[in-house]
Amino acid sequence: MAVKVYIDGQEGTTGLKILERFEGRNDIELMKISEEKRKDTEERRRFINASDYTFLCLPDAAAIEAVSLVENDHVRIIDASTAHRTNPEWAYGFPELSAEHRAKIAGSKRVAVPGCYASGFISMAYPLVKSGILPADYPVTIHAVSGYSGAGKKAIAQYEDENRDISLDSPRQYALAQNHKHIPEMQKITGLAYPPMFNPMVCDYFSGMVVSMPILTRLLPKKYTPADVQKMFAEHYADSNFIKVTEVNGADVLSDGFIAANTLSGTNNMEIIVCGNDDRILVCSRLDNLGKGASGAAVQCLNIMMGIDETTGLK
Repeated sequence: MAVKVYIDGQEGTTGLKILERFEGRNDIELMKISEEKRKDTEERRRFINASDYTFLCLPDAAAIEAVSLVENDHVRIIDASTAHRTNPEWAYGFPELSAEHRAKIAGSKRVAVPGCYASGFISMAYPLVKSGILPADYPVTIHAVSGYSGAGKKAIAQYEDENRDISLDSPRQYALAQNHKHIPEMQKITGLAYPPMFNPMVCDYFSGMVVSMPILTRLLPKKYTPADVQKMFAEHYADSNFIKVTEVNGADVLSDGFIAANTLSGTNNMEIIVCGNDDRILVCSRLDNLGKGASGAAVQCLNIMMGIDETTGLK
């Protein structure tokens, strides 16, 4: 029997990408709200409470409001906004982090899907801290590049405007005041003692991202080589369907030594790439900001909550 699924915010980028991943599935009955009532609170309340699963693809304030509309205890919420990612009562939607994360997603009625940059960073930092390689008080710096689709419909329109400003031709750093909305979950989920220094850039291509984390081995509790770090990641993600740990220095996935940020676009895949030498190690996470960084991760969580193959609709 098909489960009833409603997407609150189905016209946004993440909502549309979730719809794409539902194409051809006969185990889901999609509930479509009429265009003229998609912002009507009472109509949204009716749809939410008639669903088995509701996706929230909304700004934070609207997502919080949507949760307040739930009156039917049967409804399970998958929130793609920032609103609930650090709330301990919600499951954090990154099942590959640990068996405990996966079990909480499977049994929860409230799941918060990670942010795109946060997914890349946490995929690296969580195992590093958990394994003891990286001290919790390490002074972490993150550099990241992303396609412009992650900035929302307004930014997409700006980048795709034939009369756009010339500044959009180049990479643009932002969140310079160190107040990016992903930082709280980056710190909380990984167990870092201090917020990381985060340097994101939006670039002139549609989707895909690379999040990079440099490590100075002289600041670690003992000496580790790139091979040691790669081995730890390979063991941590050994059973993953979507996360691949590459060879040291990425010889099996890099093109002439370059890391392109858009090669996983359209997939729910992620690659962990360990580069560098015995003094300076660079760990990179490559993913699609609209896939494993948003809609793909949301659908993966739905599949786990439904108790079916997590790769359904994502291959």
